Amino acid sequence: MILIDGKAVSAQIRAEVKARSCALEKTYGVVPTLAVILVGSDPASQVYVRNKVKACEESGIKSLAHYLPETASQEEVEALVKRLAKDDSVHGILVQLPLPKGLDAQAVMRLIPTDKDVDGFSAENVGRLSMQQEGTIACTPLGVMELLKRYHIPTAGKRAVVVGRSNIVGKPMAMLLMNANATVTVCHSKTQDLKEECRRADILVAALGKPKFITADMVKEGAVVIDVGMDRDENGKLCGDVDFEAVKDKVSFITPVPGGVGPMTVTMLMSNACTLCERALRE
Repeated sequence: MILIDGKAVSAQIRAEVKARSCALEKTYGVVPTLAVILVGSDPASQVYVRNKVKACEESGIKSLAHYLPETASQEEVEALVKRLAKDDSVHGILVQLPLPKGLDAQAVMRLIPTDKDVDGFSAENVGRLSMQQEGTIACTPLGVMELLKRYHIPTAGKRAVVVGRSNIVGKPMAMLLMNANATVTVCHSKTQDLKEECRRADILVAALGKPKFITADMVKEGAVVIDVGMDRDENGKLCGDVDFEAVKDKVSFITPVPGGVGPMTVTMLMSNACTLCERALRE
C-alpha cells in the first residue's frame, strides 16, 4: 500500500504557482490577485478564509480580503461583487459560503464573471468541463486528478466509481475521470447494491460526507482509494468517508484524512487564480 501524501504534492504545486506568479510579475508587472469575500462571523468560514489568505502568501498570490458584517444586505454584497467584477486588477473572486440567513447565495454567485470564477462553480465553467473546453475546474476534483497524475496512477480504460453526486465534487469528478478515459459510474443514496458497485472499482472516490462509510468489504483488492470526506468520528476525531484502518491493507494507493485531498483543495485554488491571471494577460 502506498500512502498518497497530499501535503507533499501540495507544497510542490504551491512552489510551482509561486514561480509562475513571479514570472508574470517580472514579464508583465502584474501579480495574480484573488479577492475573498466573507460575510458575517461564522467561525469555520473565518478559519477557511484565514487559510486561503495564508496560502496566497505562500504561493505568490496577492489576496484582497473583504469582510462584511452579519447585517450586510443583499444589495451591499452584490454591489461589492459587481465592483470587483469590473476591477481589472482582480483576477479571481471567491465568496465564502455559506452566507448568513436571508441572503441569496445563488444570486450573488451569478454576478461573478466566468473569467473570474476561481472556484469553477458557474454553469458556464461546468459546461466547458463537460465539453472538454478551456475553463476553470472545481478545486477539489482538480486536486484529486493532480494526485493521480503525480503518483503516476493510470486512468485510461480503468473502472472508476464516484460515490456522491454533489455539484462541487461528485459531478465534476466524474466528468474529469471520463475526460481522462476512465469508465465512470456515479453512485448515490438511491443506488441499488452500492457495495457491489464499489467492489468493481479500480479507482474509488468517496465524496458522500458520511464518516467511515466505505468499509473493507466494499473495496476491491489492489484498488486506488481517494477519500474526499472530512468528517468527525464517534470520538470527535477527524476522519474521512473511508474506514482507513480497515481498508488500507487491501489497496494499492490510498489518501489519508487529514493530509490527503484536503491540502490540495486550497492549493488548486491558488493555481486557478494564477491561471485566470495568465488568461487575462493572454486575451
